[in-house]
Amino acid sequence: MAIDTRPPHTRPVRRTGVSRDPVRDAGRPPRSLVVALVLACAALMVVDKAGGDGSPIDPVRRVVGEVVGPVQAGVSAVVRPVVDLPGAVRTNGALRGDVARLEAENAGLRARLAKAGYDEQRLADLEGLRAVARDVGYALVAARVIAIGPAQSFSSTVTLDAGSDAGLRPDMTVVAAEGLVGRITSVTAHTATVLLIVDDTSSVGGRIGESMELGFVRGRGHLGTDDRLELELADRSVVPRVGQQVVTWGSEGGSPYIAGVPIGTVGKVYESLRETSYRAVITPGVDFTALDLVGIVVPSGTPEATIEADGSLAP
Repeated sequence: MAIDTRPPHTRPVRRTGVSRDPVRDAGRPPRSLVVALVLACAALMVVDKAGGDGSPIDPVRRVVGEVVGPVQAGVSAVVRPVVDLPGAVRTNGALRGDVARLEAENAGLRARLAKAGYDEQRLADLEGLRAVARDVGYALVAARVIAIGPAQSFSSTVTLDAGSDAGLRPDMTVVAAEGLVGRITSVTAHTATVLLIVDDTSSVGGRIGESMELGFVRGRGHLGTDDRLELELADRSVVPRVGQQVVTWGSEGGSPYIAGVPIGTVGKVYESLRETSYRAVITPGVDFTALDLVGIVVPSGTPEATIEADGSLAP
C-alpha cells in the first residue's frame, strides 16, 4: 500500500455528497426539526378534524385570532390605500369622463329645448300650408322669409329664399297658414320680393264670406305699427258685421290672387259721411312681423311644387 508523502496543503480534497460549507449550512434548520414540524402539523390537522365542533384546537385558534387579528387589520388599513391607488386613479379618470359626457349631453338637451318652440312652429306652419293647399285646390312652393323691409320703392315687402329656379314669377299669390300674405312683384334666380297686403299701394278684391258681398281690401302702409286693413263694399248700403270673415274673390287666371284665401275678419264698422257708405276695418289673420314659412301658389302638377293640391308633400 502506497503512502502519500505530499504535504497536507497540497493533497486533493475529497468531495462527498454532503455539503460541508459552515456558512451556508448555518441558515438551514436541521432535517430532524423540519420532519418534526411536518409531523406535528399533520397531527394537529388530524386532531382538529377528528374533534369536530368540539375540537381541542379551538382555544388555540381563538388566541391566535385575537393576537394576529388586530395586527392584520392595522396592516390592511395601512396598505389598502396604497394597493387601491391605481384603481382610485382609474375611477377618478372615469368619473371625469362621465362628467364631461353628461355636460355635453346637457348642453345638447338645452339647445334642443331652446329650439323646440321654433321647430314646433315650423311644423305647425307646414301643416297649415298643407290645409291651405287642400282648401284652395292649388299646389304650393314652400319658401322662407329671409328679409323684411323696403325693396323696389315699396315700404311693406319681404324677401323669400326661392326664385325663378323654383318656378316662381311675378304676380303669384303668396299665402301663410293663417291666410293671405301678398303677391310676388319681382324675382331673381334664387329670391323673390313680395308686396304685403298691408302696404298702402296694395288692393285686393275681397268678399264677405257669409253674404258674398264684394268689395276691395286696401292696406294702410304701416307694417309693424298698424297692420289693419280697410274694406269698402261695392254695395254702399250693405253694413258689414263685426266678426264676419273676408276672403279673396280671385283674379282672372288666378293671377295675382286666387279665390277663397282668407284675408281676415271684420273688427270694426264705421260710416263715411262724406261718401255716404259703410266701411269695415279688417284684422288680418297673418302676423306680418312674424312671417317665416310661406307658400307660393302654383298650378297643380308643377314639378317645383313642394305641397300638392291634396295637401300631400311632393316627393
